[in-house]
Amino acid sequence: MSHVVIIGCGVVGAAIAYELSLVKGLKITVCDRQLPAQASTGAALGVLMGAISQKIKGKAWQMRQTSIQRYETLIPELEALTGRKIPFNRQGILMLLSDSSLEGMSAWEKLVKIRHSQGWNLEIWDTAKLQNICPQVDVYDGLRLQEKVTGAVYSPQDRQLDPTALTLALVEAAQQNGVTFKFGVTVLDAPTSTPEFCHCLETTEGKITADWFVIAAGLGSTPLTAKLNQIIDIRPVLGQALQMRVGHPLGNPDFQPAITGNDVHIVPVGDGDYWVGATVEFPSNSDEIPPNQELLESIREQAIAFCPELATATILRTWSGLRPRPEGRPAPVIGKLPGFSNVLLATGHYRNGVLLAPATAYAIREMIISQGMGSGE
Repeated sequence: MSHVVIIGCGVVGAAIAYELSLVKGLKITVCDRQLPAQASTGAALGVLMGAISQKIKGKAWQMRQTSIQRYETLIPELEALTGRKIPFNRQGILMLLSDSSLEGMSAWEKLVKIRHSQGWNLEIWDTAKLQNICPQVDVYDGLRLQEKVTGAVYSPQDRQLDPTALTLALVEAAQQNGVTFKFGVTVLDAPTSTPEFCHCLETTEGKITADWFVIAAGLGSTPLTAKLNQIIDIRPVLGQALQMRVGHPLGNPDFQPAITGNDVHIVPVGDGDYWVGATVEFPSNSDEIPPNQELLESIREQAIAFCPELATATILRTWSGLRPRPEGRPAPVIGKLPGFSNVLLATGHYRNGVLLAPATAYAIREMIISQGMGSGE
């Protein structure tokens, strides 16, 4: 029986654990120094921008498409297995366009055609249609901070979900399928007796030997790869968000898509509550990133400019998290750790960890299965 150890239990590590648990003949252990969904996952808004993204070919689009398709089966599968409810908004994503999008309008029209040929639906709405369907959006003064809303692109097949609820359901379902989870366990060292092969990890709970090691530890991946003398440089980028209570649904209560514009997301989470975010804050000289209150306030003001009723909302909570961004290379980092045949990387997803988790899990599963599931030797 081939033993796979996954390090990291955010949404990516949990998704890998669950997908591998469906493969016969694997023993799977997941280690994390924290409880699940504590780091980037706990701070994510779960907006799954697939068809509405500008990626149209290659791996970047393929992974998005694979994930969006998998979520349609994964959510009901997990809910049936665990009895947990995973908030999953099937009402699509509405992207607001502004004056500066006008020159980009032909690009949107082209994207609509491309998506149609790929089997996906995208619609361009003028302001009249937008006002009629989403009266909460202020098209007259909706971007008073910059420029007014001139229309929208609606993507009915894109989704939004609760990343923490999803991760906890993945963990529970994987446990039911026999996966062992060890929380509060820190990796101390990864000794290598032979080149190209990692036999075991030294942890705070003793030695764990395995045939495969999957590093899915986000920002924790850099120190882990350093122990194997192959530094994968992943840097933190802070994101802050707000939960606001209006007390009733904005606009039509029966049509509550996630709304996005100018990189600001307004996400309905039920009971007249909305998540609003998220900032993108880079570290200064050190790796410390103190949350910038002014940036968070500007996100709130932008959201109010789109949906003026949010001005009366109370702020229930604010939160922040660090996203793992690979330095000097595109996100995410998926594949073998250079110099090792049995250490796989599934990390550095930056702002798309939740979106790309299912496709990442498939990719890792294929790498392990294609080598006959035995060790990488």
